[in-house]
Amino acid sequence: MVTVLLAVIMLPSIVLFAGLVNLVSSTAVNDVRPLVIWHGLGDTYSSPGMVRFEREVKEMHPGIFVHSIFIDEDPKADQRAGFYGNVNQQIAQVAQQLAEIPELNRGFDGIGFSQGGQFLRGYVERNNSPPVHNLITFGSQHMGISDLPTCNPLDLLCQVARRAANRGVYSAWAQEHLIQAQYFRDPQRLPLYISSGSFLPDINNEVLLPSSRNQSYADNLASLNKLVLALFVQDKTVVPKESAWFGSEQTSEDVTFELSGSDQTPILSAPNAKDIIPMRLQLLYKEDWIGLRQLDECGAIEFVACQGEHMQLDGCWEDLVAKWVGGSLSTS
Repeated sequence: MVTVLLAVIMLPSIVLFAGLVNLVSSTAVNDVRPLVIWHGLGDTYSSPGMVRFEREVKEMHPGIFVHSIFIDEDPKADQRAGFYGNVNQQIAQVAQQLAEIPELNRGFDGIGFSQGGQFLRGYVERNNSPPVHNLITFGSQHMGISDLPTCNPLDLLCQVARRAANRGVYSAWAQEHLIQAQYFRDPQRLPLYISSGSFLPDINNEVLLPSSRNQSYADNLASLNKLVLALFVQDKTVVPKESAWFGSEQTSEDVTFELSGSDQTPILSAPNAKDIIPMRLQLLYKEDWIGLRQLDECGAIEFVACQGEHMQLDGCWEDLVAKWVGGSLSTS
């Protein structure tokens, strides 16, 4: 009889304790900073590779919420949107998409694969609500490309887009409808590139009139906790590959730069490769047009060299995602 009475008396306490344990566990899970991913050219938000990556991130960071950005919920249309469309409109669409996801309202970490990296940076500079904490970009084209990516012989979508862009990369039609044209930065035609006023010159604050630079871009990018820039050492898809580190090809009119005092040595792919202007010698860095210098001087930029070709991630992403993704929201 006494045992039964004790059990009856203790039951509410046991239930209360179990409830507290569940509450603490739920709170711990909800405190994990979410992750947002933007896929690269030719991929889709729901491809087997993206799904596998998302699954492995969740195994690494139990309880994490992961969102894969899409321009269209139809995978085929989403893939096509990586070739055809207006990047500025896509970023505005993505900003609305992210703002409507309750799990992201306290902020998130971001990973951009290839062109998805500069698109996510564009989101940070223009919107950043909800805010990005850490941003990791893999093989992205932050200083554009000076040659269009080669296509798989069987990839007709890519081949048609490449031919159209080659016919007139700075034409009004190309700048409005071809994604790669909107971050094509020809070092021999910089005035034309800048005057196009499309996606890349805008987010890089490369403008003809200094007074028209957008200071909020610099403020927003400088608000990042960490910017991780991963470059693929054997990259032959992105030209120049140093664009992943905010490097660009030197123009024929450029004077020779003095490299002393800079520890950011350009990685040249061959003895006859074109000279590369590294990030810290870029005018946009020296005059801090987009907040890069402020980030760098705070120790908030990390340069990573991944072995292998473009988007060969194995052995490169794991340590970065373990370190810079899945932190606590309460420490933001």
